[in-house]
Amino acid sequence: MTGKPLTKSASKAPKDDQGFFMEVYRRLYQRYGPQYWWPAESPFEVVVGAILTQSAAWTNVERALDNLKAAGCFSSQALRVIPETELAVLIRSSGYFNAKARKLKAFINHLWEGYEGDLGLLLAKSGAELRQELLSIYGIGEETADDIVLYAAEQASFVIDSYTRRILQRLGLSPKEESYRAYQELFHQALRPDASLYNEYHALLDRHAKETCRKEPLCEGCCLLKLCPTGQSKIGSLSAQTP
Repeated sequence: MTGKPLTKSASKAPKDDQGFFMEVYRRLYQRYGPQYWWPAESPFEVVVGAILTQSAAWTNVERALDNLKAAGCFSSQALRVIPETELAVLIRSSGYFNAKARKLKAFINHLWEGYEGDLGLLLAKSGAELRQELLSIYGIGEETADDIVLYAAEQASFVIDSYTRRILQRLGLSPKEESYRAYQELFHQALRPDASLYNEYHALLDRHAKETCRKEPLCEGCCLLKLCPTGQSKIGSLSAQTP
């Protein structure tokens, strides 16, 4: 039993939620410290990793990235010329490798058709314009686009994933509309547009979801327990069952 979260009546975060969101961030940072995310050596590696990490554990993505590097296929030029079937074999560990090979090829083709393979030119666009263009490319959805905008272009666009949704729901901050944009707007309205803040906040939420706020949450000792109606309900239920 997890208890019923208190749901906000609208997707817009009220003014008094601004302090709440920063208090959540403060508690997470105090518990886990800086996350140094995204773990990549270059913007190009962020982009490739963002596409490969769709429905995949990061450890499996790292294996795929290592395979690409070892095969000398870790550049826009190399990915442009490698046959799609050979690319699929190299990224097999990331899962859905045939589909992801098509997605990588689609991105690389877009990069060459519009920017002669120069990723820097694409990433230099404004965040909103860049995001819209990324969404026009086959295989790039909202989460992947925001990964690229935030972590490769270093522009403020909050990334929403299943971990973020889970924590917000348990904190009683679900938007009225169950959409990616509605969840994202909660952060955009409550926080200043700061790429470094968005970066760290998203990474901390993911860390917390993996270690504490799991599918079956470990509420006792949770750094967000005092802010969380779901956790308080669960702890109260367990206490009531104790003879």
